[in-house]
Amino acid sequence: MTKIRAVICGASGYTGSELLRILKHVPEVEITAVTSEQSAGKEVTELFPHLYTYKGVRFVPLDKNALLDKGDIFFLALPHSASQEAVEFFHSRGKKVIDLSADYRLRNLQLYERWYKTNHRFSDTLKHAVYGLPELYREEIKDASLVANPGCYPTTAILALLPALRQGIINTEHIVIDSKSGVSGAGRKSEVAYSFCEIETGFKAYGVAAHRHTPEIEQELSCIAGSAVNVTFTPHLLPVARGMLSTVYAPLKHTIKSGGLGELHSIYGSAYKDEPFVDVLPMGKYPDIRNVRGTNLCQLGIAISENGTLIVISAIDNLVKGASGQAVQNMNIMFGLDETTGLDLLPVVP
Repeated sequence: MTKIRAVICGASGYTGSELLRILKHVPEVEITAVTSEQSAGKEVTELFPHLYTYKGVRFVPLDKNALLDKGDIFFLALPHSASQEAVEFFHSRGKKVIDLSADYRLRNLQLYERWYKTNHRFSDTLKHAVYGLPELYREEIKDASLVANPGCYPTTAILALLPALRQGIINTEHIVIDSKSGVSGAGRKSEVAYSFCEIETGFKAYGVAAHRHTPEIEQELSCIAGSAVNVTFTPHLLPVARGMLSTVYAPLKHTIKSGGLGELHSIYGSAYKDEPFVDVLPMGKYPDIRNVRGTNLCQLGIAISENGTLIVISAIDNLVKGASGQAVQNMNIMFGLDETTGLDLLPVVP
């Protein structure tokens, strides 16, 4: 069997290292190149000693022409705006591309430019992008040549609300998304604000009323609902390395209140019964980020408040289901592999 040749661009960050870790468990894939501008020439194990099986593999510069013939699929783990040109280059030359940045997630160019403070130069390429949430767009991903991998916060929020929106059981005017992320969500950087002494014992909100994942969340929730959905979204920084938990609040319509939590739990259980990476917990049980650490799993817990508000608690590993694991899940779908290939990962506890 001919192996799928994979190139990882921007492999020296956390999402890049997670791609290397996960793809080692996909026997159908051969990693043919890993790029990094700052670490070009260094061995992967110099940056990531835990990836010991990559001893001897070296980072190379992102020379697009030199890399073109090395890959069947290109994972772009580059910063926002830096992905635009590389995605267009590889995609326009017939390669399959999974972009982990936000550059091809928003379908509205003006919205992207307003929230990301940069121009988008490839509107034609954007038209080919499929939003890479398998639970929502699996059929489209199968035939996609360009997948825009979702953001981590949007993944938690969309999966938390998908069944309720499809069933039309919530009012969409007052949805609140209260989210917390581990520090790895900020990327692998040396800024003082993300150093141990700055975050240890702390807990704070950031991007209040202005986080760039807001339009992405609203875009996808609106598509599900069939009408405009606006949310109040506030992220927080947890003093942990990885893990993400969102608590989502949405007013229930009167039609569901008589059935109570059992009816609601049945709706969620039915919606996700065939999804390999969404686990609806038993009634009265709620997610803990330690139980999804290192996995591609999203765990959901459901409750109803006395005032008739749906409460959904959603937990993922922000680097796996929130980034690299979901990218591998999308790759599996694009190439006709079993969707769980390489992703049957148990959490590491404690």
